[in-house]
Order: sequence, then structure tokens, then C-alpha cells
Amino acid sequence: MAKKILALYYTQSGQLEDILNSFTEPLKKAGHTVEILRVYPQNEYPFPWSAESFFSVMPDCVLGVIAALKPFQLKETRYDLVLFGYQAWFLSPSIPANSLLHNAQVQAILKDTPVITVTGARNMWISALERIKKSFKEIGAQHVGNIVLVDTHANLISVITILYWMFTAKRDRFLDILPKPGVSDTDIERTKLFGTIVDKYLSKNEWTGLQNELLAEKAVVVEYNLMYTESKATRLFGIWANFIVKRKNRDPWLVVFKYYLLIALFIAAPIILTINTIFFKPFLRTRIKKELAYYSGVN
Repeated sequence: MAKKILALYYTQSGQLEDILNSFTEPLKKAGHTVEILRVYPQNEYPFPWSAESFFSVMPDCVLGVIAALKPFQLKETRYDLVLFGYQAWFLSPSIPANSLLHNAQVQAILKDTPVITVTGARNMWISALERIKKSFKEIGAQHVGNIVLVDTHANLISVITILYWMFTAKRDRFLDILPKPGVSDTDIERTKLFGTIVDKYLSKNEWTGLQNELLAEKAVVVEYNLMYTESKATRLFGIWANFIVKRKNRDPWLVVFKYYLLIALFIAAPIILTINTIFFKPFLRTRIKKELAYYSGVN
């Protein structure tokens, strides 16, 4: 029996659109009705970003400020499945993604409906998803699956390539040396496999076991070092956001934050990770195993 599916998302670069189009292709071929809806903020965010415009959104993003969205129309009043596409900005749901979750029309659609989250991230997405899961709980949505595509290159390499992409809108090899930024075309193409898996559960309207099957196909891979770094950085971002938002003139403090972030990424984080790996990680294996399992799932 054909089901009604809504893929709801915001994107600047178009990467998330490519991911959702690939992911839903098997669902369309299976005969389901797939409505793909891209939303837009009332005041568009620039792409490419400038450094000033990018860092200016940090406090509002981290603190969950809601932005107005351009009007959009849903074709149905109920769906059998919603695919919620999001991206992380400053380890938080992007302002448009968070604004969607506070939209009354979207909340009505999500209530009592199975939802699968889908993201294309540089490599840190856990904190953003935790906040989205909290919103799902408040709305009454059924979070049945999670799919995470990331840039699989080394952390510091991906910092350089993603900044190049963000500030130029060029998705080629920086200096003809570094890899292309973002999720690889191969990984985007592979999301068709996830769509085929989802179809089995959608057709039965039974979601038990879906996330485990997706995990078996590496739909989510949680790396300890990134999980640890993100847990520390999320708290620090909250401190910075609360401090900056209280300043009459945010601009100089945003510049300070920019340089703090660069120092943290390239100098502080590697040192802290090394200390943790030597002195703490060996004694926390049970706790780490539980955390990795939790963040891989949809609890």
C-alpha cells in the first residue's frame, strides 16, 4: 500500500537536497508519494557567507532564537512518515531548522508521526540532534530513525575545506591539493540503500529494528574523539553566546570569538584530546561504550 512521505528541510549549499533526493529515490520507485519541501527564511542567509555574517548568527543560533520563515504550503494534512533534514551551525540546529520545529503547521504534522532525521554535516552533529530530539518529545513526534552523513576526512583538513566552501561557494579542491569539501558524492549515492531499508519498515508501519538495521549499514558512525570534543565545545559555545548577547555592541566580541574558535580548533583541541586519551579514556571504557551506543540510536 502506497504511503505518504514528507521530506522537509532547509539548505544553503544544496547538499542536503542532494542527500534527500538520493535517499527518497527508492521510496518513489516503491510507489510511495514523496513530497519534498525546501523552506526559506524570510531574511535569507548569504551563501557564500562572509566571515562577519557567519559569526554574527552564532549567539542567536546557540540560544535557539526563532526566525520568520517564508510561507509554505503542505499538500497533505497527515503523513505516514516525515524526513526531517537539518544541519548544525555552531553545534546547534541551524536557525531555519530550529524555526521549523517551532512552526505551528510543522508541529501539527509531526505530532504522533514517525520521523527520520537526516543530516549532512562536517563531522559534529550530536549536540544539534539532542536538541532536536528534545523538540520532538515536546511536540509528540515519534523519532524512529537517524541518518548522518559527514565529511570523512581528518578533522583539521575538513575545517579548512569547509571554510573554503562556505566563504567562496566553490566545492572544488582547495589549492588543487586538499580534498573536496562536504559529504562525498559516493556517500550521497549510497543513501539509496537507506531508502530501501526504510521502505521495508514503512510498508509494514512497524519501526522496531529500523535504526539497528541502519546502523549495520553505517548510517551513523559516532567517533569518540569528536564526541568528546563536541561535549566540551558545546558548553563553551553556550557561555560565549550568553556573554555576547548581553553586549550593546556585539561586533568586537564576535571577532574575539572567531579567533578563540580558530585557536581552540587548531591548538587547544588536539592538546586536550591527547591528555584525555592518555590519562582518562583508558579508565572510562564502560561509560564511553554506553555513550557511543546512545548517540548512535534514537532514544
